[in-house]
Amino acid sequence: MALGLPPLNFKPQCSSTSTFSSSSSTNYRPAVILPGLGNNTGDYKKLEFTLQEYGVPTVVAKVSRIDWLRNAAGLVDPNYWKGTLQPRPVLDWYLKRVDDAVQEAKELAQGGKLSVIGHSAGGWLARVYMEEFGLSHISLLLTLGTPHLPPPKGLPGVIDQTRGLLYYVQQHCKKAVYTPELKYVCIAGRYLQGARFVNDSKVAVESMATIDDDQQVSDVAVVKNKTDSTPVSTTFQARFVGQGYKQVCGEADVWGDGVVPEVSAHLEGALNISLDGVYHSPVGSDDISRPWYGSPAVVEQWIHHLLN
Repeated sequence: MALGLPPLNFKPQCSSTSTFSSSSSTNYRPAVILPGLGNNTGDYKKLEFTLQEYGVPTVVAKVSRIDWLRNAAGLVDPNYWKGTLQPRPVLDWYLKRVDDAVQEAKELAQGGKLSVIGHSAGGWLARVYMEEFGLSHISLLLTLGTPHLPPPKGLPGVIDQTRGLLYYVQQHCKKAVYTPELKYVCIAGRYLQGARFVNDSKVAVESMATIDDDQQVSDVAVVKNKTDSTPVSTTFQARFVGQGYKQVCGEADVWGDGVVPEVSAHLEGALNISLDGVYHSPVGSDDISRPWYGSPAVVEQWIHHLLN
């Protein structure tokens, strides 16, 4: 695999205990997990445990499902109806939870830097946090199934579900980079190929470059695992999921994790990775037939970014 990624039988060289000890022989930088839209802190308990087994001290931002109802405050903002909504003040409550988690992780870091793991909307909200609160203490932003890109404007039947938030992030947040000082790693899942309700014979053809050993790390990088994905026969599920993909990227017949299209989960300038068979959410997933980004076997494929 490009970039010297570890083989699937990669085993972490760290403590097997579920708690982190400051006396551990190898101290990895702490990680902060940011929940996705509709998720709560408890949804990431198993991922937290898995990371701790690798020796990565982990803090999950404290969010409950009912907290997301706070976003309804945006309904009284005229910008919501214009499609020009901005993250603040509507999402101030979430940014405060992120900052609380970051401050807790900074105590664990003892002057060192942090990794931030953003799942789904938590990934672009991490970018908003870094823009508003600073990023000098962050050395890695790793996103899992994050819809980074706003949908194309002017397409029939496509409505920006964020009501302008992703356009704001695209225009105002710093661009992704992959440098020794700060790395953006964007992971997309290829769980299901969507389909259009009509005329779904078109197959999206995607040109994705895999970087070689001599390429500069600051260049756009795309890594895909070696398993070949094959298009599934058109089913109601594929058509239903395809309509969801269309609202995010403007196309229905593309691959994605069942919620977020692969193309939307990547950022120009980042190290972009696609993993076959990976589902979007911890809710409704299992570690065997429907693993999500945080399932142990999937974590094994991206954990090295936190251990470097």
